[in-house]
Amino acid sequence: MVDIFNEGIDIPEIDTVLFLRPTESLTIFLQQLGRGLRLHENKDVLTVLDFVGQARKEYDFENKFRALIGKTTTSIKHEIERDFPTLPLGCSIVLEKQAKEFILENIRQATSMNKQKLIYLLQIYQNQTNMPLDLKNFIKVYNLNLKDIYKNHTFHSLLSEAFKKPMELKNYELYKSMLSKKWYVTESYHYFKFLLALIDVDFDLNKLKRTEENDLLALMLHYDFYQEASKGETLEKSIKSIGENHSMVEEMKQFLEVKIDSINFEEILCTDLTYDFPLRIHARYTREQILVALRLSTLSKQSSNREGVAENKRLNIEALFVNLKKTEEDFSPTTMYDDFAINDQLFHWQSQNSTTPISEKGKSYIDHERLNKSILMFVRESKNDSNGFTQSYVFIGQAKFVTYQGSKPMSITWQLNEPLPNYLWNDAAKLQIG
Repeated sequence: MVDIFNEGIDIPEIDTVLFLRPTESLTIFLQQLGRGLRLHENKDVLTVLDFVGQARKEYDFENKFRALIGKTTTSIKHEIERDFPTLPLGCSIVLEKQAKEFILENIRQATSMNKQKLIYLLQIYQNQTNMPLDLKNFIKVYNLNLKDIYKNHTFHSLLSEAFKKPMELKNYELYKSMLSKKWYVTESYHYFKFLLALIDVDFDLNKLKRTEENDLLALMLHYDFYQEASKGETLEKSIKSIGENHSMVEEMKQFLEVKIDSINFEEILCTDLTYDFPLRIHARYTREQILVALRLSTLSKQSSNREGVAENKRLNIEALFVNLKKTEEDFSPTTMYDDFAINDQLFHWQSQNSTTPISEKGKSYIDHERLNKSILMFVRESKNDSNGFTQSYVFIGQAKFVTYQGSKPMSITWQLNEPLPNYLWNDAAKLQIG
């Protein structure tokens, strides 16, 4: 009787659904639930009886409830404890006290996706779906996040262990570091599409249009992968060698496709600069990627810049790096600058402590338009995210001087050419008191 009333069945009169068989697939879970969600004139409510929850201790309650209540900024634990306050009007989920305690304990014990659980899910994957086993499908079927895999592993290493297959080890640690430390925190449709195009031509730069922007994007990839300047190799040879581990290249492609699918904002071309600039406004980049775009890290020499500003005097351009949330653990008292958004186009920024209005640096800010100096702003919420990954910076575009107050440091108000993206607003805004 298994799967007889699964995908494709349509009986709107169904008013009771019994779950008697466990499934790790959220897709199948929602398909089965959906059999009873069709409207019918003789049906007022759907009753769902789930007898599966205690069948296995690893049963995934959290993702099942996440699928039921949809998008919310609160945790599922918070939703359950408060009887699901964010459900749509007219909907309710009622849990008996004992059931609520059991589910909350299950969620507490399953807050992290360990390697044993991931390997188990890989091994039972073919029992859940007919879709090919690849990174994109694996994440979709089990409602996983990239962090579940890439915080400590790669998909390649998990597959190898799950099915006892040898790994292709050439440059493996470089691939792993690039995926988990660089690409995981990068969010740029433009950059990712370039990388996919490069994969499609087997990392042969000369098969793509050779523009200054494309060469800069390729150099960003060089630093994502090697994390240091070239040791005498050309850019073409450096990029070509990244394609030598075919198993990891396939994982790179799948990783990029997952990342592209998750992008939910529109990138904006920075049109006011007089030279090619490979970064897009509102996209996220690592610091090294930004230093490459500024021409401060080149193929033969890596920039050592780790300050809150980075200047290319030849191009007459300066980047301001802003951390919105600062802690004493990450910043000294002399670098706890007061940076925040006044509104979606005005940004309050404090200079370095040595800067005065009459210093060369201070005057270059005040008079930057007369001096044809471009000011670019890069903002991140904090140094590290909640999963321990180093945060990337959101490129919020060019800024124009409005006014300043004080000295050592100067408090400068900048006007942005483009409004702040909505996803950054809550972290960037700050109430001014007094």
